[in-house]
Amino acid sequence: MRLCTRRLTAILEKYPEDVFETIIAKTIRFSETTVAGEPITSYASSSGGAASYRRLARELIARGGAR
Repeated sequence: MRLCTRRLTAILEKYPEDVFETIIAKTIRFSETTVAGEPITSYASSSGGAASYRRLARELIARGGAR
């Protein structure tokens, strides 16, 4: 098992109620957005990264927003 998978498993076991389902994978698009000075949702709105952030936002709203 990869180290990142073991770490994620340990975090999920210790904080099951505090971890979101959405996983945002690292992509080159995130580096590009930094250079462009735009959020991923406008710079590459159809990318997987943008979709992940939209999914995370929906999860956050479903949980009642930020604490």
